Amino acid sequence: MTTSPAETRPTPAPTPAAPSLIATLPGRAYTDPDHFRREQELIFERLWFCAVRGADLARPGAFRTVQVGRESVLVTRNRAGALRAFLNICRHRGARLCTEESGQVRRNLQCPYHAWTYDLDGRLVAAPNLQKMPDLDRTERGLVSVPVREWLGYAWVCLADEPPSFEDTVIGAAVERLGEIAALDRYRTESLALGRRISYDVRANWKLIVENFMECYHCATIHPELTEVLPEFADGLAAQYYVGHGAEFAEEARGFTVDGSAGFGRLPGIDDSQDRRYYAVTVRPQVFLNLVPDHVILHRMFPLAADRTLVECDWLYLPEVVESGADTAKSVELFHRVNTQDFDACERTQPAMDSRAYRDGGVLVPSEHHIGAFHAWVTAQLAGVSV
Repeated sequence: MTTSPAETRPTPAPTPAAPSLIATLPGRAYTDPDHFRREQELIFERLWFCAVRGADLARPGAFRTVQVGRESVLVTRNRAGALRAFLNICRHRGARLCTEESGQVRRNLQCPYHAWTYDLDGRLVAAPNLQKMPDLDRTERGLVSVPVREWLGYAWVCLADEPPSFEDTVIGAAVERLGEIAALDRYRTESLALGRRISYDVRANWKLIVENFMECYHCATIHPELTEVLPEFADGLAAQYYVGHGAEFAEEARGFTVDGSAGFGRLPGIDDSQDRRYYAVTVRPQVFLNLVPDHVILHRMFPLAADRTLVECDWLYLPEVVESGADTAKSVELFHRVNTQDFDACERTQPAMDSRAYRDGGVLVPSEHHIGAFHAWVTAQLAGVSV
């Protein structure tokens, strides 16, 4: 079931009466290293985490290491081409197995300290003087495996002993926002090709970045290019406030580009109700999806400290667009400017989180009340409550 083009702004579900201003989290939630460590343990190390784009690991033996909470995780492809993930720790004396962010091995992974060697399924296959240890169980002494799922063309990993339902917590986030999973499936993100990737080292807490992405109260102030293409954003209403709603392009905008010029033909699966519209989806805790008719933009956040977050942003197009060498600069530039403007705002906000003026937090205006649900979710996760 799809949304009719005439239904431009579905009414949000009724909520209990609330004051016009509601409280945010306190300032220490954005600065306290102990608080951040609890978030690493109880959020990033317990939930599904979008780690690596699958196409970045094109061949068996290709690997990438990513920081998930307090752990370094190694994602690779085995000889059969299947994705595998492991804690990036040698089982001998705990040395970091792969010290580079990415690379390619021929057949095995070898620790640079004592040369313990593992195959691409994590089994110990060689070590100096291994023949003198006949009682060593090579599987039991293999690498610690991490559950991995592939969705939207990305490898998602989970460090929990008992991972939560991927369908409920990850795919369910898209359903909650878009109203049906078919609305996302039509973009066929897993079949798109990487046109551009930009990494941003943001000196701000990860929650400030999430909150910023979820609201548009700031759009008229700091996003002149975006509001030219999506004029309703100038009114401060975020698309995420409404289930199934996509912000409509300006009548004069021909595409989702920095100057409103034409982009590329719409993706084959997009139906008329989704044409000339922008949809934003937050997949907690660290993914943002931006859907427009001719491409998809996906952000992955890697929280590194209470006041530092690495954000990796991918612009995805039809393979023929990328292979043809088409100029994607104007479509990339629009959201690159949005990213830069947003991250500058977050970095301006971060120092104030330590101020006495923000000791008890700030407030959310009515158009930001949905961020309160995010704050409640964070609080529940830290209390060990499933929501």
